[in-house]
Amino acid sequence: MPDRPVPHAFAVEPAEATTSLSTRAADAAGGAAVAAATAVGHRRRTLGWFFWVCAGWVALNVLAAVLANVLPIQNPLTQSADINTAPSAAHWFGTDDLGRDIFARVVFGARVSLEVGFGAVAIGLLPGGTLGMVAAYRRGAADTVVNAASYVLLAFPAIVAVVALVTFWGHQLWKIIVVIGVASAPLLFRVVRAATLTFATRDFVTAARILGATDRRIVGRELLPNILPATVSFGLIGVATVIVLEGTLAFLGLSVPPPTPSWGNMLNESLQGLNNTPGVSNPWLVLFPAAAMFLFLLAVNLVGDRLRQHFDVAEGNL
Repeated sequence: MPDRPVPHAFAVEPAEATTSLSTRAADAAGGAAVAAATAVGHRRRTLGWFFWVCAGWVALNVLAAVLANVLPIQNPLTQSADINTAPSAAHWFGTDDLGRDIFARVVFGARVSLEVGFGAVAIGLLPGGTLGMVAAYRRGAADTVVNAASYVLLAFPAIVAVVALVTFWGHQLWKIIVVIGVASAPLLFRVVRAATLTFATRDFVTAARILGATDRRIVGRELLPNILPATVSFGLIGVATVIVLEGTLAFLGLSVPPPTPSWGNMLNESLQGLNNTPGVSNPWLVLFPAAAMFLFLLAVNLVGDRLRQHFDVAEGNL
């Protein structure tokens, strides 16, 4: 039988078939690439369960410090006949040499330590962060002068300056916060300035400037939201550093005066004892304040580092 001609509607030229297959393959590959990129983006945005555990621990410590006065715990200054007792139902963390409840002192001590940590970093960010962002955006002579001044201040040992100022000015809590905050300003200036330089020359900033946006709008609407994550993550690490510094001042007798509890003061009292003897007879005096400080500092450092990794997106991965 003679071959029947193939209807035109079903006729496919070889070149067209090859092109169609190539197009479909490219579309499929493109869709797979988009799906893979989306999956990677979702994985990158996931902070992980361990981050939320650490963040929950930090939040629990902050809430306990804020609500210490209304919590159903004992007065941290009340003395009793139960001296150097082990943990029990009446005293969860035991008692110290004066019969004071260690658990209540740890909770109230968190208030002083956290006030120093967060307060000093906030005070340091106010001048340091503002100058760092403005200097990096404007550049020129102002940036050169402020940058040189920060190098000079960072060259001087901060701990020496803090000890000297606290010694001569006084040991009140607000004075300690102000002194440590001012001492941390140069370092925070460097961090904010470096973060601002990363975004100051980006296309969106150039486009906003070409469209006639004012410097205040560019700094507040374009730069600030982008440098805020890095600033917050480094600020949390700075809080941990300041709390350790407050503990150092307590060992030198330069923190808040007794009997006001703080984690540093409690460690200092436990090691010295009432008769200037090491407090080895009551290990709970050292264990619980040290554990509270260690766990909080560990959680704050992990939260800050995870936030830095989460918001640090390289352009090559986009």
